[in-house]
Amino acid sequence: MMSCSKVWLEASLNESGIKVSTEMVEDILHRFENGGMQAYKFFEWAQKQRYYTHSVRAYHIMIGSLAKIRQYQIMWDLINKMRDKGILNVETFCIVMRKYTRAKKVDEAIYTFNVMDKYGVTPNLAAFNGLLSALCKSKNVRKAQEMFDSMKDGRFVPDSKTYSILLEGWGKAPNLPKAREIFRGMVDKGCQPDIVTYGIMVDVLCKAGRVDEAVGVVKDMDSAGCKPSTFIYTVLVHTYGIDNRIGDAVDTFLEMERNGVAADVAVYNALIGAFCKVNRYKNVPRVLDEMDRKGVVPNSRTTNIILNSLISRGETDEAFSVFRRMMKVCDPDADSYTMMIKMFCEGGDLKNALKVWKVMNKKQFVPSMHTFSVLINGLCDKGEVSKACVFVEQMIEKGIQPPSSTFGRLRQLLIKENREDVLEFLVEKMKLLVKDPLWD
Repeated sequence: MMSCSKVWLEASLNESGIKVSTEMVEDILHRFENGGMQAYKFFEWAQKQRYYTHSVRAYHIMIGSLAKIRQYQIMWDLINKMRDKGILNVETFCIVMRKYTRAKKVDEAIYTFNVMDKYGVTPNLAAFNGLLSALCKSKNVRKAQEMFDSMKDGRFVPDSKTYSILLEGWGKAPNLPKAREIFRGMVDKGCQPDIVTYGIMVDVLCKAGRVDEAVGVVKDMDSAGCKPSTFIYTVLVHTYGIDNRIGDAVDTFLEMERNGVAADVAVYNALIGAFCKVNRYKNVPRVLDEMDRKGVVPNSRTTNIILNSLISRGETDEAFSVFRRMMKVCDPDADSYTMMIKMFCEGGDLKNALKVWKVMNKKQFVPSMHTFSVLINGLCDKGEVSKACVFVEQMIEKGIQPPSSTFGRLRQLLIKENREDVLEFLVEKMKLLVKDPLWD
């Protein structure tokens, strides 16, 4: 999967003698969720194998992957196959709605919700909440509110999750008065806020710079017998960190422990971020040691917080050292690799940028579109046009369409070097492998 092009993948898989299982297929599709058409080619091959049938989860992962590269026609073909097999469910349509809104295709997301009936799936409150969530997370909270206002007194009865989604949406808008209105309206309708709703309200207030008011909400919920969650403590610690109130951040963390709430990796990450924000990097190893003693394993977010802090302060050698050390305790994610590659490219150190790329391939990590673009842009900056072309070709063969800005830049360099033949080759390759009308 990592080394073979899409053209020869099926033949290589046939020769491998591999016997597929549900767990293996799901694992590979998940690992190759950024793999574009490469992942789809494997999906097609797997469904032809004897004694094997794709699970609902396998379909869902593949649908999400196809939507990422905007292969919507193939995505809907899979949905039709799921309908024929009788395995379509509400989550299928929620995935599609999320992907459409992330691509700023709001009308298509609403259309997806409206055609559920035609596919034999009754749109219920969970589906409606899924649509509202997709709209809010893509900064279309006004449209979500419009949908809510048109349906709240008829087709669906809102629950605490419905109100929580809108509350979070208006909080991110940001529109604190509207968020407060939603919270009050929820209570007025007799819908009791739960721990999630309280958590979102605290988050909204903190993001609006009202951390002291957020603390008041925490006290109110505590009085009502609703114990603050680790999420709420995480939000408070993070906000104090942003405000350079490191003393309050530490006090809140200690209060959480006194109240018997076990610290998780998220709240530790917030504490690490708070120390980084006030340039108290020496405290970070102590926090990591405490995590180790308490059996809390760092994650890629832990790595990224530390890396981001070091890179922003120009401590690139230390950042690379931390990156290598952290790889021994947790796997980096796309952001980790991208940050390191970008750091080296911006410093003109293509040798180490390519070294990180090799490590990523060795770990069998599939690079995202953004990771590819960062490296290609770095190579273009240094005039390494031929190497940039190699990575663009790899990108295309994985079925990932290069961003117009990245490809446009490479196009200019190729024309400048009178290498129109290479440019034509790449364009033709995109037409053949990506099959995207954008390139026709």
